[in-house]
Amino acid sequence: MWFTVQRFTIVHRDKAPQSTQREPVGPSVQDGVALSLPNNFQEFDQSGRPYPTCLVMAHPFLHWPVFVEVKDLLTLVPPLVGLKGNLEMTLASRLSTAANTGQIDDPREQHRVISSNLALIQVQATVVGLLAAMAALLLGALSRGELDFAKVELLCASSVITAFLAAFALGMLMVCIVMGARKLGVNPDNIATPIAASLGDLITLSILAFISSFFYKHKDSRYLTPLVCVGFMALIPVWVLIARQNPPIMKILKFGWFPIILAMMISSFGGLILNKTISEEQYKGMAIFTPIICGVGGNLVAIQTSRISTYLHMWSTPGVLPLWMKKFWPNPCSTFCTSEINSMSARVLLFLVIPGHLIFLYIIYLVEGHSVPNSKTFVVFYLLAGLIQVTILLYLAEVMARLTWHQALDPDNHCIPYLTGLGDLLGTGLLALCFLISWLLRSEAELDGISEPVSAPP
Repeated sequence: MWFTVQRFTIVHRDKAPQSTQREPVGPSVQDGVALSLPNNFQEFDQSGRPYPTCLVMAHPFLHWPVFVEVKDLLTLVPPLVGLKGNLEMTLASRLSTAANTGQIDDPREQHRVISSNLALIQVQATVVGLLAAMAALLLGALSRGELDFAKVELLCASSVITAFLAAFALGMLMVCIVMGARKLGVNPDNIATPIAASLGDLITLSILAFISSFFYKHKDSRYLTPLVCVGFMALIPVWVLIARQNPPIMKILKFGWFPIILAMMISSFGGLILNKTISEEQYKGMAIFTPIICGVGGNLVAIQTSRISTYLHMWSTPGVLPLWMKKFWPNPCSTFCTSEINSMSARVLLFLVIPGHLIFLYIIYLVEGHSVPNSKTFVVFYLLAGLIQVTILLYLAEVMARLTWHQALDPDNHCIPYLTGLGDLLGTGLLALCFLISWLLRSEAELDGISEPVSAPP
C-alpha cells in the first residue's frame, strides 16, 4: 500500500524544448475503501469520502523545499507507506480475529494481547522504517547512477521517526475500532482492516512531510539525525520485553519478517512501473488512478483474507484444514459460486468492484477532470482491469490462506502483506496497460481522421 506525489514537465521529443511549464499531475493516494458486508454500499460510499480530502491535502507538499531538494524522499514514500500499511492491516486483522474468537473478552487477557501487539508493531515499524529508507536510497541510486550520501542521514531519520509515530497513532486507533466494533456487535473483520489502510496513507504521509521538513531546516546540526536513529533503535529491546509476554507474538517477531520485506519488494516494482510511465504523454493522469485501483483491490482482498483467517481459527486448528478446504488449489468456481460462507463473501466483494470504481471515477472527474482521460473506451478497460485484479486477488487469498494454515502459519500475518503487494503490482501494471491501449486506439482514430481527407479524390 503506497502513496506517490510528483510534478513533472513533459517535453515532446520531436520538438525543440520551448518554454515549458511545470504541470501538477495530481497526487496518487492509495486510499482505503472500508466495506461492511451487512451494509456494503453505504460503507463503501462513506469511507470513500476521504479520498478527495487526501487528494487536495497532498498538493501543498509538492512545494515544500525538502520534497524539491531531496529527490529520494518521493522514492521513499511507496515502500514506507506500503510497509506501514501492511503492518497496520496485519495488526487490525490479528485483533479482529482475537475479538471474534473471544480472546479479548477477559480484561487481563485483553491487556496482554493489546500491549504485546502494540509493542510488536513498534519493533516492526522501527526496523521497517530503516529498511524503507535503504530501499529508497538503492532505487534512487539505480535510477540516477549515483548515491547522494549527503541525504542518507536525513532520509533514514525521517523514515524511522515517521514509521514509529504512525505505528503508535494507527495502532491505538485500531485498538479503539476493534474494541468498539466488538461492543456494538459489528464484525471487526469488515471495517478495521480497510480503515487501517485508508488512514494509514494520509497519516504516514503527513508525518513524513513534517518530520523531513524539520530535519531539512536543521541540516546543519551534524549529530541530530544520527542520534535520533540510534535513540529509536535503542528502544527496540524495551518493546521486545513487552512483546515477550505473549508467545504467539514472539513467534511473529522471530519469523514474521520475510512476508513484510518481500511484500515491500513486490510493491516497489509497482512503484517502479509508475515512475517509469508517469512522465510519458500517453500515461497522463495515471498518478490519479493508481491509488484507486491499488487501494480498492488491496482493501477487498484484505477483508476476504481476514474473514478466511477468522473462519479457520473458529472451525479448525493450525496445521489442519477443514474437510471442505482440503484442496490447496480449489476450482475457481468453488471460490466464487458456492453457498459456502467464504465464497458468498467473495461474491459480494467482487460485485462491489464495478459500482465502487464508478463512484471513484465520478469523484475524480469532478476534481481532476481536465487532466484525466474521459473516453468510454478507457472507462470500459479500466473497469475490466479492476475486475480482473480483484478476481485474481480473491482467488489467491483463498489459495494462500489454505497453504499457510496447512503449514501452521497464521494467514493474518503471512497472507495480507503478499496480497496487498501483489495488488499494487497488478493494479499498476493493468492500469498502465489501460492507458497504453486507450492511447493507441485514440492515436489510430486520429490518424484515420487525418488520412481520410488526404486520400479523398479532388
